[in-house]
Amino acid sequence: MRKEYLKLNKVEGPLIVLSNIDDVAYDEMVHIKLDNGEMRKGKVIKVEGKTVVVQVFEGTAGISTGNASVKFTGEPLKLPLSKEILGRSFNGIGEPIDGAYQIISKDKYNVNGRPINPVARRYPRNFIQTGVSAIDALMTLIRGQKLPIFSGNGIAHNELAVQIVQQAKIEGANADNFAVVFGAMGVRHDDASYFTRSFEAAGVLDHVVMYLNLADDPITERISTPRCALTAAEYLAFEQDMHVLVVLTDMTSYSEALREMSSTRGEVPSRKGYPGYLYSDLSTIYERAGMLEGKQGSITLIPILTMPNDDITHPIPDLTGFITEGQIVLNRVLNQKGIYPPIDILPSLSRLMKDGIGEDYTREDHAALSNQIFSSYSKVQDVRSLAQIIGEDDLGDIDKLYLTFGRVFEEKFVAQGAHENRTIMETLDLGWEILSILPKSELDRIEPELLEKYYKGEKER
Repeated sequence: MRKEYLKLNKVEGPLIVLSNIDDVAYDEMVHIKLDNGEMRKGKVIKVEGKTVVVQVFEGTAGISTGNASVKFTGEPLKLPLSKEILGRSFNGIGEPIDGAYQIISKDKYNVNGRPINPVARRYPRNFIQTGVSAIDALMTLIRGQKLPIFSGNGIAHNELAVQIVQQAKIEGANADNFAVVFGAMGVRHDDASYFTRSFEAAGVLDHVVMYLNLADDPITERISTPRCALTAAEYLAFEQDMHVLVVLTDMTSYSEALREMSSTRGEVPSRKGYPGYLYSDLSTIYERAGMLEGKQGSITLIPILTMPNDDITHPIPDLTGFITEGQIVLNRVLNQKGIYPPIDILPSLSRLMKDGIGEDYTREDHAALSNQIFSSYSKVQDVRSLAQIIGEDDLGDIDKLYLTFGRVFEEKFVAQGAHENRTIMETLDLGWEILSILPKSELDRIEPELLEKYYKGEKER
């Protein structure tokens, strides 16, 4: 039988401290009962000898050392899960916030799941069509991949996330075996409302599960939110054989909550005040995505993070880039030009792209077309730098064509409507149309037979 402790040692901010505690583990859930009958939940965040520090989810307002009793559950946070979670909204610890009932299930799942064993992983192969040309053609998303979006404050990453959720099309998936798990950490109330309204308007809300931690919710709950989301995704993918797309935003808010918790515990800080275990902590989240041998389902993960001061070398994007398989980088200059989505293709990449494109998956010219666009757009940046020095009028004819190519590429290929859903064939054909602005002699990354088949530029001049 679990003991009930009737006296607290002290109350400090959102923390309560108890002494002379036996048989308690880190991350254990706690029930706190006030004299007026109010119940609150907490989590053990530090165990030092017989002294235990508990973070209270609802805060410690109204709690004193003598008016509350504490009972340790002996278990970590667990979620009751069934397919009835589809179409529902929960807070960061899995409690309903949509006014409906709590999920009833005989099975409860520990949110602190383990990363997938590399030996048990199936290698990602199948292409996911997002309907966004820049992503589908140049940094292709593969089923089972971890592909983050690096953004900045005020850039349209929320809109892009909603568009991907609305348009994502996985081969072999249909309304019955496709689901989206959306985890939001530290988001504003209007952002949370935007996500809900957008999914509802698009008619996809019935296969979306939302775990929302708002900006004024407890930071301890923020730490649990992505783990609850991925636990739900694992249940749907590996027990219900569904293809699951997980979107987590904003991993920067998560990391800052981790930093605050670390500081509260008195741990020695590392880079920019973040805890030294930030890398391993992020990996316990990201590495839960993928596919398992012998299982039909899959988890594809798109974490979104806002880079502080647009600094891609900041610890959060830096460490995320080490763990994940590429990145989609959003550019503030493109965003200010009114280009949506403002994807900066040069620092963006998908490391698994090569294994999910080509004749068997998309089209035979996909890889060569992608390489050529990267090469030509890179030359555009050089020509723009030169034009700033000597002026556009003094550029050579070929350089002027590169400037035209760059402008048309940004305005027609990268830019598209927030509800515009392009097929991969439309995207590839559009890529060839824009490359035809350049003479054939400049397209040195494409095999002659593919040029002969798809290139039309010089014939039309």
